[in-house]
Amino acid sequence: MTTAVVRGALEQPYEYSRRELVEPDWRRFPGWADVTEEQWRDPQWQRAHCVKNARQLHALAGGLLSEAFYDDLAEDQAKFATMSMLLPPQMLNTMAPSVTSGFTEAFLADPIRRYMLPVASDRDPVWPSHPHSSRDSLHEAEMWVVEGLTHRYPTKVLAELVSTCPQYCGHCTRMDLVGTSTPQVDKQRLLLKPVDRQDAMLDYLQRTPGVRDVVVSGGDVANVPWRQLEAFLMRLLAISSVRDIRLASKALAGLPQHWLQPAVVEGMAKVAQAAARRGVNLAVHTHVNHVQSVTPLVAEATRAMLDAGVRDVRNQGVLMRGVNATAEDLLDLCFALQGEAGILPYYFYMCDMIPAAEHWRVSVAEAQDLQHAIMGYLPGYATPRIVCDVPYVGKRWVDQAVAYDRERGISSWTKNYRTLLDTESPDQDQHFPYYDPISSLPEAGRRWWAARR
Repeated sequence: MTTAVVRGALEQPYEYSRRELVEPDWRRFPGWADVTEEQWRDPQWQRAHCVKNARQLHALAGGLLSEAFYDDLAEDQAKFATMSMLLPPQMLNTMAPSVTSGFTEAFLADPIRRYMLPVASDRDPVWPSHPHSSRDSLHEAEMWVVEGLTHRYPTKVLAELVSTCPQYCGHCTRMDLVGTSTPQVDKQRLLLKPVDRQDAMLDYLQRTPGVRDVVVSGGDVANVPWRQLEAFLMRLLAISSVRDIRLASKALAGLPQHWLQPAVVEGMAKVAQAAARRGVNLAVHTHVNHVQSVTPLVAEATRAMLDAGVRDVRNQGVLMRGVNATAEDLLDLCFALQGEAGILPYYFYMCDMIPAAEHWRVSVAEAQDLQHAIMGYLPGYATPRIVCDVPYVGKRWVDQAVAYDRERGISSWTKNYRTLLDTESPDQDQHFPYYDPISSLPEAGRRWWAARR
């Protein structure tokens, strides 16, 4: 008789445990103590009660936050912030969601607070900005074919319909255009009327049949009046060469109430039906960076979009130190997205080289290690790729660097196609640099950069 050998579960670097989604109790904030569930689910109430400045935050939080925190926030707003403050109640409610004591300390350490509501003490004290940082770090505006339409890849374009969002993230890659000006950044402006800008975009796409994939973004499409957005999408679907449409909206996580409105759900169903008739892939791309953001309302909004006929809801997060730059943080988030909310983990971008972002950025080597660490846990189709968006090149998997000086933090990358800024065919020997945060370098590398300051 053969005796079966039963082996116990092996100890793993990461232990999966299913966790049900929870909507934090907003009534823990003194300013929301009397807010009803009906009010909370109302998108207009959410927009009307966004926190836009320290005074409003003080009125909401009462004595939960110390005066030292507000001083820290004021210093950041005056010296560093590239984005103005705009926090919907839904987003703010996911910060320090279950703290019963020591709220200031927990709020200061909270991962969502760290990127949505930065304070001066967060910033890198020596190198708050990299010497090669820039306001439009990906040079998207240089590749506009008409105002707001970036033709960066051979078959894909980015359509920026609006320059506002329901919430403003501190690390925004489009900080040069999106939102209101700050003391540090006098924002660029879209000059054309929305209808004229959309007409120009659609005319270009009609004349450029090589483009098959359109990312409709901004800003955030949740800030485009639905009838206007629906009309644009229907006209876009009438262009025979367009085969993929992706709607970009962080509001699916930051303001899911918007996507649960009957008019939006019904309108999305009409757009999805038209896309299905045409054989066009219609998807929603959202932006979630930490598991705390994934709540039952987010899952409900996602299900509403999928039930309306959207093919996929996918997540494009940003890899940030102090927010999600550990394997445990990424896996916790991805399991919540894929297993509980119906959102497919897709990309994690390395934080772009914008001003005042050095405290968030991780090195290419750290990103490579994280990609390795998360492999083997999630289904293959739901295992996100960590990518580096290299200026003048585009998205590259983090292992695609062709050379890497780890001491000085300079990696080199190549591309296999031309952009509008290239006058000649791609040169396989042409290398494009990307720079690690200087604080992540060994001492010799930090000295090398300091000598060139």
